[in-house]
Amino acid sequence: MNKKTIICERLQRQRLTKPLEDRQDIKAYKQLFQKLQPVAPVFNSRPGEPPQLVHRIAFNDAFLSESIRKKHQLVKGRFQGGRIGYVLEDDLSLYSTIFRKPIPKMTGLQKEILSMIQQSGGISKNQLKEELPFKAREITATLKRLQEAFLVYELQIDTDWNTGWFDFKTEWPEIEWELDSTSAAAQMLLRFFDVMVFATLDQIKGWTQLKLKTIQGALTVLMEREAIVKLEVDGLGEGFVQKKDLDLTDNEMPQSVFMLDKSDYLARADLDELKDRFKGSEVLQYLLIDGEWKGAVLGHWRIGPHDVEDVVLCLEEKEAEKRKDEIISAVRAGYPEETTRIVCFNGDQL
Repeated sequence: MNKKTIICERLQRQRLTKPLEDRQDIKAYKQLFQKLQPVAPVFNSRPGEPPQLVHRIAFNDAFLSESIRKKHQLVKGRFQGGRIGYVLEDDLSLYSTIFRKPIPKMTGLQKEILSMIQQSGGISKNQLKEELPFKAREITATLKRLQEAFLVYELQIDTDWNTGWFDFKTEWPEIEWELDSTSAAAQMLLRFFDVMVFATLDQIKGWTQLKLKTIQGALTVLMEREAIVKLEVDGLGEGFVQKKDLDLTDNEMPQSVFMLDKSDYLARADLDELKDRFKGSEVLQYLLIDGEWKGAVLGHWRIGPHDVEDVVLCLEEKEAEKRKDEIISAVRAGYPEETTRIVCFNGDQL
């Protein structure tokens, strides 16, 4: 295996180079969603916005994911270190087993809020604020902690801020959590390798946000099954690949530029490295150029129109100039001229 083969295959499996086009093919959409879950809402979007498979779909899939969410086939929860994300209801048992953060000893407030939710059959945060003699931030923090433990769930079917909170066990009594989540994590990592093709330990840690012990246990399980192997790839380092992918053949690498925010699947895997590379800069989004992180879109995010201060690139000056229009076009796809001014390109004022 070589770096070019891996990157090319990764872009294909992520559906970045061949996005889904059929609005009516809900089955194909769900299959792709399953591979990329937990899927987070777009970073800095409004609370309650549905998740989207950015750039993997040839149309705006917000309406499609929202319609699936309204049918309760997408479930909102806290995964990957407590981040908000969505999974298909059919996979809720798997992902809640992996990412659940149990509460060893509940506080009085946690007990009281859980009891109120259970007895009421569902209650909003505003109702809890009215009925409890606690500050709003205490109630919010408690709901978050109960949500991380999968004791409650937030019913998000639209963009309404005042959502209902319900008892998790009442809705999904069939879900029984294993004390050891290693086998569940191993199952999830196979899906991860399926769309990443090759991944280093740092990428696995970055994307999953799991403890190193859990990750190493899952990798050991997969290696003992001979499902994955460890190998060194020039330009990518030491990592893991599925055994069935060892014989991948070279494909033509398409020239491409994608602007992706920090909630994106690929960005999550490399976020620590990206933060370090662009340390001290206020990053709006990152630029994936020919399958590699080669730039960032800088500026100060605001609710409403705001400028892009600079488009910084990790490219040779000649290549950056040659691909200037292509890169600006990719940025403009997310920041149209009607609302946003691009002040600089690679340090030079436009």
